[in-house]
Amino acid sequence: MLRVLCLLRPWRPLRARGCASDGAAGGSEIQVRALAGPDQGADLKEREQMSEAEVGVFVQRLRGLMNDIGGTQRLPRCLGVALAKELIFTGRRLSGTEAHVLGLVNHAVAQNEEGDAAYQRARALAQEILPQAPIAVRLGKVAIDRGTEVDIASGMAIEGMCYAQNIPTRDRLEGMAAFREKRTPKFVGK
Repeated sequence: MLRVLCLLRPWRPLRARGCASDGAAGGSEIQVRALAGPDQGADLKEREQMSEAEVGVFVQRLRGLMNDIGGTQRLPRCLGVALAKELIFTGRRLSGTEAHVLGLVNHAVAQNEEGDAAYQRARALAQEILPQAPIAVRLGKVAIDRGTEVDIASGMAIEGMCYAQNIPTRDRLEGMAAFREKRTPKFVGK
């Protein structure tokens, strides 16, 4: 049986997509900032005074701001349909600990005196990733990101293509040599 791999978008050389961890992207996936002036809040008292047409325009603008958040699509995939519906329909807010228990976040940390506990945890995680082979990490990210958008067989094919790109790297050879010699590898990103 012949299988054909069809990607959702045209194939390009594998590299990290624009995101917070990709310095070349020029920005983060999510940017949060306080708005000033007439756009500063979704005040329900204000909306109560709007006509239906004004509410429609307001909602369209809000959707534009929330583009690609995809709560109705991502949450069911993370938590299952029943729990996603419960959270979306009730509008319940979750604490960091609750989000951690549900698997929505990897870590929940208590705030420290400096007020930067989340930053410190993220920094510690980055310090764990940093010594790894940069090309392998990048290709692993690509395999996960693109592979979860398609069926499992296509995802496995994407993983294979990513691994094939890692085979000729000096870092892969360094990793194997370091393992054989029982030493810490010195990856250079080549």
